[in-house]
Amino acid sequence: MSERVTGDLVTERLLLHRLTVAEAEELVAGGGGGRRAPGYPTDGDVSAARRFLRACAEDGAGRHPGAFEIRRLDDGCAIGGAEFHGPADEAGTVTIGYGLAPSARGSGYASEALRALLAYARERGFRRVRGDADHDNVASQRVMAAAGMRPAGADERVRYYETAWDGPVGAGC
Repeated sequence: MSERVTGDLVTERLLLHRLTVAEAEELVAGGGGGRRAPGYPTDGDVSAARRFLRACAEDGAGRHPGAFEIRRLDDGCAIGGAEFHGPADEAGTVTIGYGLAPSARGSGYASEALRALLAYARERGFRRVRGDADHDNVASQRVMAAAGMRPAGADERVRYYETAWDGPVGAGC
């Protein structure tokens, strides 16, 4: 994985474009340009953009680790999104969410994107990344396991996963 000056992340097959506040606002408003996979953005992508905008308004965009649009490198087509649910807490923990348009699922893109975002979080000094998936969302559970996250419990609704590292707590981006 490498990082572009803009904050974009590049993997073997993907560009994870870090959304600006203006781009997140366009996504929420139903606008935005560029090529999009059928089914993108999903309701989850719009909810994530709203969460990102709320966090930026409350805490400032500089503290938020980011929201990303997942694009294929070969054709630039937007296929999904991922976002940190806000700045790290006092212990250096962030929560992540991700999703792909139904037309882009089953090709390993989600695991590839999640691995890049875990590396991104680690490089910034975060100590722990958490995620969760509904009990019946076995595909998402497999994505987190494939990206190196470990089971960390469950409740009546979801299974929790996490990855943790030692080191100093980062302040974010």
